[in-house]
Amino acid sequence: MKLTFWGAAQQVTGSMYLLELDEDYRILIDCGSDLERSTNGQTPPIDQPTTGFFPFEASSINVVLLTHAHIDHSGNLPNLYREGYEGQILCTEPTYALTNILLQDAASLNSKRINELNGSKKKRVRDKQSQMLKDLFLEKQVRESMESVVPIQFGRKFRLTDSCSVTFIPAGHLLGAAHIVVDVFENGQKKSICFSGDIGRKNYPLLVDPATVPPVDYLVCESTYGNRLHVDQMSPEDALADVIKRTCIDIPGRLIIPSFSVGRTQSLLYTLNRLYTERGFQPIKVFSDSPMGLESTKVYQKNIRQLSKEAREFYEENETIFDFDNFEFLESTKASKAVSDYNEPCIIISSSGMVQGGRVEYHVAANIENPYCTILIIGYCAEGTLGWRLLNGQPTLTIKGEEKQVMANIERIDVFSGHGDRDDLLNFVRMQSPEQLKNVFLVHGETSSMEAFRGTLAEAGYTHVEIPAKGQSYEL
Repeated sequence: MKLTFWGAAQQVTGSMYLLELDEDYRILIDCGSDLERSTNGQTPPIDQPTTGFFPFEASSINVVLLTHAHIDHSGNLPNLYREGYEGQILCTEPTYALTNILLQDAASLNSKRINELNGSKKKRVRDKQSQMLKDLFLEKQVRESMESVVPIQFGRKFRLTDSCSVTFIPAGHLLGAAHIVVDVFENGQKKSICFSGDIGRKNYPLLVDPATVPPVDYLVCESTYGNRLHVDQMSPEDALADVIKRTCIDIPGRLIIPSFSVGRTQSLLYTLNRLYTERGFQPIKVFSDSPMGLESTKVYQKNIRQLSKEAREFYEENETIFDFDNFEFLESTKASKAVSDYNEPCIIISSSGMVQGGRVEYHVAANIENPYCTILIIGYCAEGTLGWRLLNGQPTLTIKGEEKQVMANIERIDVFSGHGDRDDLLNFVRMQSPEQLKNVFLVHGETSSMEAFRGTLAEAGYTHVEIPAKGQSYEL
């Protein structure tokens, strides 16, 4: 069989891997959006097609396996169908529900963007309009994608062909996220390969710990945190309690937490509920300002049986996970803007996590010059985003066309990061024997992170480690 790396190769986003079996059967693992829009200076392989959205014929794919819902793993599924794919998508039930929410939101944004492009009178924009519109999927393609999903249970082998089966194994990281093991029988020999997806952390709020992966011959491993450890060693409850006490209790302040709507927001709400229920925190008003966050929370609520043992026990004792005194979801834009008139201490959780787009930009703009406000960054912020500029201490910022002084306090914690760090990644690889494992392929990371993690693996006895380039193929 042949494995080709068409995404997240020497970069973080755009996960997409093509596994071609000898029996002329093609499996696409993940189909993510390339959020970096970069080839890292690489020259595409000479045999890579230059036409069409994908570097392969979409109609030639037999099945898609989806590790989890995040857009950098799922975001191009509608385009795959638009280009001619007619097969099924296999994923867990929660992944299906969360992917539907994320893709519907993306389609809505695409529709607005198309209207803006069509209405533009600038010649430069009109000249580029045709190609830009070609890359934007709409709700119709999302529906077509989601109607083709086949939900797969964790831990049960699903036979794709007479000689190939797949198993989904809990990965942590996000509700429904999976490591995917593909077993293939070719020429009287069994070969197995595991695609890590994104590797979660132990004891992460709401989620189960990453499960053990059985012995495999080949391992495709993400390396987002391959060169670093998480800084904060406190529990999420202790870390958040410390920030709230200093920003909302010791002083009558306001705490703004930019947060991704799917996954991160639910972990925050659950942690706040535990603080109020188990530690006797006074019920400070909490606003969750994200319609997509509300829809995602409903998915978590519906899938309580797939949450961690701790979360299930909390639910049995309190009959709720996300609802508590003085908590309010803000559904309308009017309600969102009205929060500016709330004069008591409060916590505002709003998307997006990088403070780039979304309702959180309004809250930051309205409070950035307030010295009694704290903006708490709880995740990764890409270079150039508003969140990145806040973390880098810029004294003034231009937000929505207005220049503002940064008088609010800027803090950061990483206990809510859903990615395992270097030690977590190493423990994941160590499930495999260095003698049996024929190759490790590092993906989904910056080049420096991959190189550092390759060195870590070499010290642990794993000498066959590859860092594939985009478009590079391997015979397995």
